Amino acid sequence: MASKAKILTEAEIVKMPKSDYMNAAQLKFFRERLMDLQKQLRENAGATTEHLRELSFAPDPADRATLEEEHALELRTRDRERKLLKKIDQALARIDDGSYGYCEETGEPIGIQRLLARPTATLTIEAQERREMKQKLYGE
Repeated sequence: MASKAKILTEAEIVKMPKSDYMNAAQLKFFRERLMDLQKQLRENAGATTEHLRELSFAPDPADRATLEEEHALELRTRDRERKLLKKIDQALARIDDGSYGYCEETGEPIGIQRLLARPTATLTIEAQERREMKQKLYGE
């Protein structure tokens, strides 16, 4: 990345005029945010692997059931995080190809506020609502 733009704060990003949408500084901000999230999720996955490797002997059936439930919950959480990692990789690829921040259905800007809340978003709120309504109606 050849951009020499400094990393802005959320407040600075929000204050920028719409004409500056997805400029080099904003793209750098979101790339850093996505990479930080990616690093955090990978560290969580490593901790889970270590935690599950620890031998847990529980002679009491109730204790054993509790441990098994905790492990199952942890594994479900990591599965959600694994799916989020895939979305982060896709978002980083969109930054590289210049399509980040734009709706994959309409091509319209997704919006800074939405990207701050969900940096992996691929749809505007309106397009997302249409998709969810369609899924509800047609079970797709």
